[in-house]
Amino acid sequence: MKNINRNLSILYILTCVLLTLPAAGRQPDPLQADSLDIMIGQMIMVGFHGKTADADTALFSDIKKGYVGGVILYEKNISASKPWKGVKTLTFTMQKAASIPLWIAIDQEGGRVNRLKTKYGFPPSVTAAYLGSIDNEDSTRFYADLTAATLAGLGINVNFAPVTDLATNATNPIIAGKGRAYSADPLVVARHAGVVVASHRNFHIVTSLKHFPGHGSSTGDTHLGMADVTDVWTPDELIPYRLLIESGKVDAIMTAHIINGRLDSLELPATLSHAVVQGLLRNELGYDGVVFSDDMHMRAISDHYGLKTAIKLCINAGVDVLLFSNNLAPEDESGARNIHRIIRSLVNDGLVDEDRVRESYQRIVRLKSEQSTFKTPD
Repeated sequence: MKNINRNLSILYILTCVLLTLPAAGRQPDPLQADSLDIMIGQMIMVGFHGKTADADTALFSDIKKGYVGGVILYEKNISASKPWKGVKTLTFTMQKAASIPLWIAIDQEGGRVNRLKTKYGFPPSVTAAYLGSIDNEDSTRFYADLTAATLAGLGINVNFAPVTDLATNATNPIIAGKGRAYSADPLVVARHAGVVVASHRNFHIVTSLKHFPGHGSSTGDTHLGMADVTDVWTPDELIPYRLLIESGKVDAIMTAHIINGRLDSLELPATLSHAVVQGLLRNELGYDGVVFSDDMHMRAISDHYGLKTAIKLCINAGVDVLLFSNNLAPEDESGARNIHRIIRSLVNDGLVDEDRVRESYQRIVRLKSEQSTFKTPD
């Protein structure tokens, strides 16, 4: 424990220094030439192969132009020989090149969903299920601070966490089965998720609640195919979102790819559903912040919808940032440049309204601006 506390102190000092650097402190200028191409670019977040910024020269070029708003890192991007230095060099090279501050994201929930593993020398983490079982907010805060300090020291500024799904189905293969949910009790989930958000804000890191409107009751894994929760989902799964939105403890929200016929009569996956994103999340729950899609390469989407159709439905549903991991599909098919071309063609053909793009752009720029001055809510 003493070693962990010492590491946390060192990381905190390093973070304070890093936050004073020009690249880290740069704020997006809403008056910057927000052409349609730049607005579209801010809606795109992609993964890539390689461990250096120039591993994908097309992507690096598009980052410089502002045609990509974010990248997501996976274990494949970590150098086993020099993990800390490699990741820091990668993130700061990309950030320095970006014309608009770049979101550099990761899934660092802790436990099973953990890209920065101890085998690379990164600090240990625990599952949400463990933290929920002991139900001690100080413990949750300790591990959240440790994670946030590590991310900030590496130049990573978005964490796709905390999970706000309920552990209602103990046999769920992807949520409860992997210890990713704090509890089946929505009040416990909301309390611990709020602690995680506050800890990350202290280090100027955006968090994203997931997976809206609730993945915990499913019996399937949307990484592998369709998951229909129509008969098992309950309104209790919305309680953490409602409480956290009302208390101002939400930076962003990530959608689920689950189908819920009780919420959408068209039975579209939530990520593609106007009824779920615009109707339920924005209109009913009153949320007007950034919405991320879950990975559009997950088979619940990629096996059932063409790329152009999925993108059109996703944007028209009200999603602001489309995430493509490039873990399944070749990057030349759904890399940043091709995604940008598809969105531009949808706008040109009148299938996506330019005002819909501008709406997302304004949400994204607003959050990127707020991020540099994050304050923990009272």
